[in-house]
Amino acid sequence: MQKKHINFEIQLDAQNVPTRIQWQASDKPGNTSSETKAVNIALWDAHEKNTLSIYLWTKDMPVHEMKRFYIDCLGGMAQSILRATGDSFFADQTHELCERLVEHLRRESSGKD
Repeated sequence: MQKKHINFEIQLDAQNVPTRIQWQASDKPGNTSSETKAVNIALWDAHEKNTLSIYLWTKDMPVHEMKRFYIDCLGGMAQSILRATGDSFFADQTHELCERLVEHLRRESSGKD
């Protein structure tokens, strides 16, 4: 049986706000650490029947990048929903939400919102 590892190292300021996030994965080529500005982890607790989530971002991550990050997460979830459940309605609705959010960001960045 194989074992894989994903490790996160979070540096915090005096107020416990992340200032730096680094990650390393055993399958990553070179097995070296990389820096990121945000992490979104969701775990299903089968016993409690709920989701445990960790959402972290560094204090210097621009808001527009954070919004794009969450749109990308939702898009990835839509693909995963389709693969995992075969429910194309659920996946399509999630994709449509992403498209509306992208359009909102476009309007916002052009000053038309």
